[in-house]
Amino acid sequence: MPTHAGTPLIEARDLTRVYRRPRQSLTSPGEAVHALKGVSLSVDRGERFGIVGESGSGKSTLLRLLCGLDQPTSGSIRFDGQEIAGVAERRLRFLRQSLQIVFQDPMSSLNPRMRVRDLVAEPLVALGEPVGGRVAELLEAVGLPASVADRYPHQFSGGQRQRIAIARALAPRPKVLVADEPVSALDVSVRGQILNLLADLVDELGLTLVFVSHDLSVVRHVCETVAVMNGGEIVETGEVDAVWAEPRHPYTRTLLQAVPTLEGLL
Repeated sequence: MPTHAGTPLIEARDLTRVYRRPRQSLTSPGEAVHALKGVSLSVDRGERFGIVGESGSGKSTLLRLLCGLDQPTSGSIRFDGQEIAGVAERRLRFLRQSLQIVFQDPMSSLNPRMRVRDLVAEPLVALGEPVGGRVAELLEAVGLPASVADRYPHQFSGGQRQRIAIARALAPRPKVLVADEPVSALDVSVRGQILNLLADLVDELGLTLVFVSHDLSVVRHVCETVAVMNGGEIVETGEVDAVWAEPRHPYTRTLLQAVPTLEGLL
């Protein structure tokens, strides 16, 4: 397993996130919901880091904070040595270029009115960078012919749409690729193909991967390290094979028993 040295690329310390439910009366505030409770983690350059947990575990909230899409109630997040917690959106341009996200449902994340060439080029246009032949290069990198560039998202299968979403995420040459449940909306028959594609691209391009899933068997296939979340906290972290073989926390053992393995499909 690779080793990683130097300052972590992503470092979070003591993150909390408290939401308020809608108030039930005029005299009292809404109930406080503690989505994150003192979460700390670090992701090294070139590492493949998995975050796993069931719905409501806090993993989606943590992901939004790490991507600068939400702000913590307290705590610190540093990306490549720069603080991003509490920083205004206009000062996060460096993060938008360095970190790109592949979302769960490609049909929802791809504008149905845009052709593939415009979808893939969109991050480059937003950042004011030249497009040139980058679209064709990216489509070929994800296993699609350049000839599909004039088609629309609805003309593709779910797996093909996710390949397009991956191509778009790679367009600005990010340092970090964040995958948010990238195969959970796909047919079982194509999940292994997309996971293998992600793993190959991360290795070929020297990316850092943050991979979020409810399925530890999926995380095991693409990640080196895993953090297991439950109730807004990280209850266990370590090398993914070690956590898989000898889980220390009762919740991790329950997670392993409840989720079917994909070993035969990968």
